Amino acid sequence: MSDNKKLPQKSSSADVGAFLSQVRAAPVPRNNGQKGRLIFALDATASREPSWDHASQLQAKMFSETAALGGLEIQLCYYRGFGEFHASPWINDTRKLLQQMSAVRCLGGHTQINTLLKHAIAEARKGSAKVNALVFIGDCVEESVDQLTHSAGQLGLLGVPVFLFHEGVDATAASAFQQIARLSGGAYCSFDAASAQHLRDLLSAVAVFAAGGQRALNDFHQRHGRVLLTLTRRK
Repeated sequence: MSDNKKLPQKSSSADVGAFLSQVRAAPVPRNNGQKGRLIFALDATASREPSWDHASQLQAKMFSETAALGGLEIQLCYYRGFGEFHASPWINDTRKLLQQMSAVRCLGGHTQINTLLKHAIAEARKGSAKVNALVFIGDCVEESVDQLTHSAGQLGLLGVPVFLFHEGVDATAASAFQQIARLSGGAYCSFDAASAQHLRDLLSAVAVFAAGGQRALNDFHQRHGRVLLTLTRRK
């Protein structure tokens, strides 16, 4: 891996502003009185070990911000090692989710993003409850982009937008993630160690959207406008 891939650049104002605009444009969730459902997926291969513990702390605010909207159910998914893919039961308790994430150790292996997307398709087709969004945090792509975009298009038809948070500056991953976001009706945003403290707020915005739709997202923006405005003005 080159040094350029090891030293990510700061998120640009255009990246973050575009991400927030795309969240607002995503398919509006219709939960019919049920809790919103969000698949929270992470790459747990060896390259992401330094940032895994931080990521495990981000989900707490997602639950707290959506409590007044009727709550949020999250399914934790991750891949690692030799073909290992894990999907938890649906969880509505932040402590249980944190316990599960804290028990995970990153292992070397290839990416399994298409396995994740196919899993999300299967969950969306079950029909027992709508999957409102898929969030993915990762840093690279080692799969056929054609297969990924095909699966992303299927999620778009099912009304499941994919919101991708890209750690680092790998150009191949950036291109693939952007295509997945576009075809699914979701959004893409890059981040690094310097902007990771703000990732929580962007994740919370997605969670609020999944739980309460456009109106809830607008309310969230009004309450956290200063934080989000700061994000969009980053250099």
